[in-house]
Amino acid sequence: MKSNVSSYIELMEHVYIDASIKCTANVSDLRDLETIRSRVDSEGLSFLTITLPQFCKDFERSLENGIIDSTLFLGFKKNGSIPAFLQGMISQLFDQETGRIFSGKHPINAGSNNDPVSGVVSSDFSTVVESVRQICLTFKKVEIACTPERVQAALDNFTEIELSFDQFSIPESETSKFLAVSDMLWHNLVSSCELSECQPKHGPGATADRISGNQKYRWQRWHDRLESYFPLLGNGYPTGLPELAKELEMVSIIPQSAEQPVKVTPVPKTLKGPRIIAIEPCCQQFVQQGIRDLLYRKIESYWLTRGHINFADQSVNQKLAMSSSSTGQLATIDLSDASDRVPLSLSLMMFRSNPDLQDAIEACRTSNAELPDGSIVGPLRKFASMGSALCFPVEAMYFYTICVMALLEIQNLPVSPRNIFNVSRGLYVYGDDIVVPAAYAVSVLDHLRKYNCKVNNAKTFYRGSFRESCGVDAFDGYEVTPTYLRQLCPENRQQADRLISWVATANLFYLKGYWRTTTFMFKRLERLLGNIPYVAGNSPALGRISYLGYRSASRWNDDLQCLEIKAYVPSPVYRKDKLDGYAALAKCLASSPVPNERADQADARRRWMSIASGDYTSVYPRSIDVRHLERSARHGAVTLKHRWVLSLF
Repeated sequence: MKSNVSSYIELMEHVYIDASIKCTANVSDLRDLETIRSRVDSEGLSFLTITLPQFCKDFERSLENGIIDSTLFLGFKKNGSIPAFLQGMISQLFDQETGRIFSGKHPINAGSNNDPVSGVVSSDFSTVVESVRQICLTFKKVEIACTPERVQAALDNFTEIELSFDQFSIPESETSKFLAVSDMLWHNLVSSCELSECQPKHGPGATADRISGNQKYRWQRWHDRLESYFPLLGNGYPTGLPELAKELEMVSIIPQSAEQPVKVTPVPKTLKGPRIIAIEPCCQQFVQQGIRDLLYRKIESYWLTRGHINFADQSVNQKLAMSSSSTGQLATIDLSDASDRVPLSLSLMMFRSNPDLQDAIEACRTSNAELPDGSIVGPLRKFASMGSALCFPVEAMYFYTICVMALLEIQNLPVSPRNIFNVSRGLYVYGDDIVVPAAYAVSVLDHLRKYNCKVNNAKTFYRGSFRESCGVDAFDGYEVTPTYLRQLCPENRQQADRLISWVATANLFYLKGYWRTTTFMFKRLERLLGNIPYVAGNSPALGRISYLGYRSASRWNDDLQCLEIKAYVPSPVYRKDKLDGYAALAKCLASSPVPNERADQADARRRWMSIASGDYTSVYPRSIDVRHLERSARHGAVTLKHRWVLSLF
């Protein structure tokens, strides 16, 4: 990594110059670049990955408050009331003397008395905001292993949150209010859920018992608590088993006292800190997936939540963030450690109209957690950590209930289906991304805190013209989402994940007009891959995209009657993983081919964003592998193959 620091500085310089040109900022003295170089020399990459993102948080807070106050931009010199760093851009938004944001849609004209930098040309506010954020956030999400101290701090935080439930209590009157709203909201939905509608299935991720691939279908452990609701014969083995089947000899029915805890694991996220997930045992994860899918279907079609709680479609929240950044009608709320703060007691109460479902959910919930040092935390009083398949739907229901409570209370409305329907028309939940009417945002935030939620103040906006939700950042009706560098600079051809991510990121920079940055990244890539061809936006091959419709072509395929190019194509990494007997039958009954949708029907930018962040499902075929009983793909692993592919799709 150290050998590539100069490459990251050079990349940052190109991003800076592209951003400066885009917002027509006067940066002829390039003083900002000198600041970047000197601080990276003294602070290392943490300046790019931690310090600049913090600078951006202060910038966004200034946009919301409409003024730069003395508590912001600490660690950076000031020029009057604004930071000297990026002053050529920030001075187009904020007055140098007072620190107040300029009114109107356009900043001051060049050469006016308030202009701290001579020669600045007027530019749209949104373009300036996008430029500042791109410079500050390019390196925010690079997946870098952080220091052991930061990893330990994240693990300590996990334990501290669990211990904090000792102090969490709400008055009985508040519990009664929660139950009243919860019963009115969820009674009909929950009571209509039949366990017979659940179809348990395996997820793609890791399991606490280190079982992966095809071997997940060859059951070794099944928890006794599950038998009353999801018996092994009929679920783990859908067709049942003969009395003397070898599969019965292999499986052990585990009593609750001997159940394996979830495995708490730090996963590299950013240099600032890792992501903490809790990996579930195989049988628990299997059942959770079935209940999750049932809840998804019910909640997304229920009349009180349809279109307002979403699990697969983030675009609802994204569009609302865009529109409300202009109208100011809606606020966007983000929560910290959201899943770890949902109390078990209250969350289970939401299912009390259906005791069978309530008990089944509790049965497939793992009650203890094992830390990396082997110590056990538990019994857990949170519902579940990130890693449980039920975490997402249950936390969404919990947050929705609290927000409805707040909206009813502030409008002094009694609890009734009609009132719940009316107040929830301005409420939208996607996981821990919440959208509420801005006029009631303060009351909603107070209620969330009262019920053990921690509001992420740095990412919550209800004033000003900035909003963000579900990965879309908006200012005054325009998208100002930055392009993030997700992976470190590739050093050889074997680092397929880095190469794929860099190609996708370079194309994202191209789509937003950062030409110098795009050229720099592709030159770095071509040192390892050779010439990178122009490809269609839906091509599986690694290549450049072009607004001008350029397509590379190397030969004509007489059989297919089309042009082809030779390019690197991402492919799954397989391992031998033979499956036979009733376990193979169970997999075949559970598997069905996934349609290989044409990528030209999807938004190109969204596709490249997914690829850049490590989701390769859109670049290699998603149909069922005909050899799936002989091998399995390693989850998250990818390789590059140099082969012929169609030039046009």
